[in-house]
Amino acid sequence: MKNANSSSADPVGKNGNDTCPICGGTGFLRLDLPVGHPDFGKIVPCECRVETVQEEKLAHLRQISNLDKMGHLTFDSFRPEGFGLDPIRSQTLKMAYQQALQFAEDPKGWITFIGGYGCGKTHLAVAIANYRLQQEKPALFVVVPDLLDHLRAAFSPQSTTTYDERFEQIRNAPLLILDDLGTQSATPWAQEKLFQLFNHRYNARLATVITTNHKLEEIDPRIRSRMVDLDLARIVHITAPDFRGSGMEFMSELSTLSQHSDKTFETFDLRTHELPRAQAENLRQAYTIAKNYAAHPEDWILFTGTYGCGKTHLAAAIANHFAEQNQNALFVVVPDLLDHLRAAFGPQSTTPYDKRFEEVRNAPLLVLDDLGTHSATPWAEEKLYQLFNYRYNGRLPTVITMADTGQLAPRLKSRLLDVGRCTAIEITAPSYRGTLPTKNKNRPYKKRKYPPR
Repeated sequence: MKNANSSSADPVGKNGNDTCPICGGTGFLRLDLPVGHPDFGKIVPCECRVETVQEEKLAHLRQISNLDKMGHLTFDSFRPEGFGLDPIRSQTLKMAYQQALQFAEDPKGWITFIGGYGCGKTHLAVAIANYRLQQEKPALFVVVPDLLDHLRAAFSPQSTTTYDERFEQIRNAPLLILDDLGTQSATPWAQEKLFQLFNHRYNARLATVITTNHKLEEIDPRIRSRMVDLDLARIVHITAPDFRGSGMEFMSELSTLSQHSDKTFETFDLRTHELPRAQAENLRQAYTIAKNYAAHPEDWILFTGTYGCGKTHLAAAIANHFAEQNQNALFVVVPDLLDHLRAAFGPQSTTPYDKRFEEVRNAPLLVLDDLGTHSATPWAEEKLYQLFNYRYNGRLPTVITMADTGQLAPRLKSRLLDVGRCTAIEITAPSYRGTLPTKNKNRPYKKRKYPPR
């Protein structure tokens, strides 16, 4: 088979100008192939038009993407430290910025940015597109609802492009950036088109950027399974608040940490004169682990034990230490949290449910006290699972206290028992209530100022 560079290729026509010895100035060739070959009679651009064709493709992609109006959204104009953020959320924003820049320099696989409205995820996605276009590399940026409208428009009699041509152009874009996944109308047609798009790019391993403010479990399972494939994709959670707000308002209504201001590491009673040696040593180990976690809060920590053993005191001490560093911590008893979420549905509520739940799941440090004492309704279990799953996947610092894990739903328990992400501490000391230390002339009784809970 002879290709377009072959001297025996048959020009479609000649204009008499000595501009290109291969195509005679027409810019196109018909391949010299035998009858019956699938490409027989096919017209292809001559090599003299390769640069022009590439420029036309870039211009067309920029027109579809509407990036000319977003040229100011670059990595240089992004503030990776955010505005007035606490260190934890500032760090997650910096990490998102670094991963976006790394992807722009070498776009391979998929990257998904998940975060609330105005957190900066679209800015980073557009910055990736603008960076690639500055390198004269193709990039297609499109908002998902607009993409579906773009495809529907191809069925119009006035359309100059067939649906197949338009869909082929989008699904095979070398770099496709899909903004606001989940905001489209969830019609069967829309869901099917998106699945076809995702499935094609997944199988072809084409570079793809996705942004969404939806939880992963809210996305079509067929699409979600491809987004979380660790061999191809990575998920980046951005916990920064809306850039358009002050960035400093955070859950003053929900947190009851002020009620536990007396519970610090300094006021914690190790009960060394009261407990048997094994229990005293166990309590000291729990204290040490909690103090180390407060200094470097990463992943999850779980305290279990009987009521009054000291687990709530240690959890509050972690949160108070966090607050002393001018960082935002949310301390809430689980049944109270669920009541707050239910109340958000009421007509008198001044805070919508979505915003309330967003505040909780993105807390820089979340303390869930007395897990397991809530009413185990299907709704409550579903809300807790959504909260657990989000913070588990995002590896957000979380402190949990409960009597034991025996009564938990399996999907909640599986995350608490993951030793790679959750440090579980069982406090074996009994409740301090009703227990007096043994009086001993060598061990004078010292009244506790703040008994542990």
